[in-house]
Amino acid sequence: MGGDGMPIVEDPLSLEERNGVAAVCMTKLELEPMPALVDDVDDSVNKAYAAWPDRLYLVGKDGKIAYRGGPGPFGFDPDELETAIRGELGLPVEVPEE
Repeated sequence: MGGDGMPIVEDPLSLEERNGVAAVCMTKLELEPMPALVDDVDDSVNKAYAAWPDRLYLVGKDGKIAYRGGPGPFGFDPDELETAIRGELGLPVEVPEE
């Protein structure tokens, strides 16, 4: 474990290893209520969505993109993603305090 209690993992070499890493992260980050998708070892989805250097996507219940953030680091807006998640789940959208 790292100093912050998060697991330290090697880069997975197989889909089975990648799924295991994802499961540990979902548990440690307490994300189990939210479904997660794991990219294949060749990073096909990452390449298709041009997620480099970082980009936030939300896939809606209908399987379509419900939110697409701008490319990072300047387009990286977690608050905007939270608003999109809340909207997708039918939860009230909280207005951030300034």
